[in-house]
Amino acid sequence: MDNESEPYVRLATLRQLHKVVAELNTARSLADTLQAVADGVVKGLGYELACVNLARPDGDLIVASVAGNAAAEALMAGRVAPRATWDRLLSIGERWGALRFVPHTEAWVMDGGDMPIWRTDGPPPRFPDEWHPEDLLLAPMYAPPAGGGELIGVISVDRPQGGRKPGPWGREALQTYAFQAGIAISNARLRANMQRALVRLEREQQALRASEESFRQAFEYAPSGMAVAEMGGDQHGKLLRANDALCRLLGRPAATMRRYSFSDLVHPEDVGLLLRTSAEGGRAELRLARRDGTYVWVSLRNSVVADAADGPRFLLTHIEDIEERKGRELALAHRASHDSLTGLPNSAELRARLSGRLCSRPHGPDGQAADPEGPDEFAYSYGYGPEEMARPLGGYDHHSHTIVPEGEAAGGKGLAVLFCDLDGFKSINDRFGHNAGDAVLIEVARRLSSVVRDGDTVARLGGDEFVVLADGLGPEDAEDLAVRLRTAILPPIRVDSRAVRVGASFGIGWAGCGMTAEEVLQSADQRMYMEKRSRSGNRPNHRRAG
Repeated sequence: MDNESEPYVRLATLRQLHKVVAELNTARSLADTLQAVADGVVKGLGYELACVNLARPDGDLIVASVAGNAAAEALMAGRVAPRATWDRLLSIGERWGALRFVPHTEAWVMDGGDMPIWRTDGPPPRFPDEWHPEDLLLAPMYAPPAGGGELIGVISVDRPQGGRKPGPWGREALQTYAFQAGIAISNARLRANMQRALVRLEREQQALRASEESFRQAFEYAPSGMAVAEMGGDQHGKLLRANDALCRLLGRPAATMRRYSFSDLVHPEDVGLLLRTSAEGGRAELRLARRDGTYVWVSLRNSVVADAADGPRFLLTHIEDIEERKGRELALAHRASHDSLTGLPNSAELRARLSGRLCSRPHGPDGQAADPEGPDEFAYSYGYGPEEMARPLGGYDHHSHTIVPEGEAAGGKGLAVLFCDLDGFKSINDRFGHNAGDAVLIEVARRLSSVVRDGDTVARLGGDEFVVLADGLGPEDAEDLAVRLRTAILPPIRVDSRAVRVGASFGIGWAGCGMTAEEVLQSADQRMYMEKRSRSGNRPNHRRAG
């Protein structure tokens, strides 16, 4: 009976196997584990040389550790062999369970020079089970599950102690050891990956903490206002955080700022602009409410910031005080569009407001554009086809046509244009000078403005000519308004301790789509002169200022 089959030999082998396997699990790093695997083959399994070939991410195998011979370690450590060569070698070897034995008769497979091997000299075998110097025994190691995972490496051994090929018990011991070594290497790799991940995570957290601290300082101590607001959902625009500069700008403490959303603070006329700006980020100039009820002009710039890769999004809002600049801009715009003496809209502003109510296509009785030339000619002249012509309001879906309440529309309401020319104003200028004339014009402008409704326009064309735009009036309403305006002008006006009087002549014109602003004003002007001539004929003696 073979000595290996004796119980005390098996027991000794088991003890050695248990010892070296235990040492595998005490290694602290992947490199230590790989060396422990090679050392365990030599110390515990009775081989004079062991080499651990570790599979790299690219599939090739590298000699990661060598035990048993310093010269062999110096020659082989770090050498790489292609995966294809290893696969060919494992395929031709004799199957000893999970092991592969490559006899010296197959050594030609490794003659290509790309395989890290250690060859020893010695006499040829004298017995059938004697180890040949060029024999090679390989123990593949697989990742769990056993035998079903990926190949993580191969243990190659040489020169068993005693010079004989391992028997069934020795083969079983090496196979079991390779299985445990595969688990140990997989665990060591996992620990190494976890350690690298933990180090990387710690570095990322440190960088994140540094970034958050930098952001906090930049946010809190920024010279201009900054805020973080929710984005999306029912709480869209709700303030989550506001810095000191914004709190000072609006005169509100930080604790109360969190009660509001931007829509609570913005001027009612700017709500639409705010919503368009905060939908996906953007920039706008609008007004925010201070604690005292006043409004301040700000430049508001939104940026969309994600809390995490798939986390909620927030609005980072930068608020800059532009009150002074906006005041200058508004003052310049006001001076460009208003009369410097009376503060009323000037001629250019009047024409712009009137033109904004008109379009080039006249309004027909059926709610569509009038077509005096026939549908084909009209459509051709304006570039519209049948589909466009069939739309309500002649293709101006956003436009409400301004009608002239005359003829069949006499009972309707439209945009009345009242042209006013002062009577007796020239004599005031001639007798008392231009300063007195300016004072009269200022007072007349005030009186006209006090009579009209909010939304109506009182403008000064120049000299002593004024125009009133009043929408939604019928013919009788317009006549009544002219009477009230004339009545407001008639009372004496005190200028330099004297009372002067001026009268007024009014001509009523009507704005209608298809007309130009100049045509509308000219129509009202003509009616005003008709009234002036009519009144002059009935009253030969004009009231003089005095």
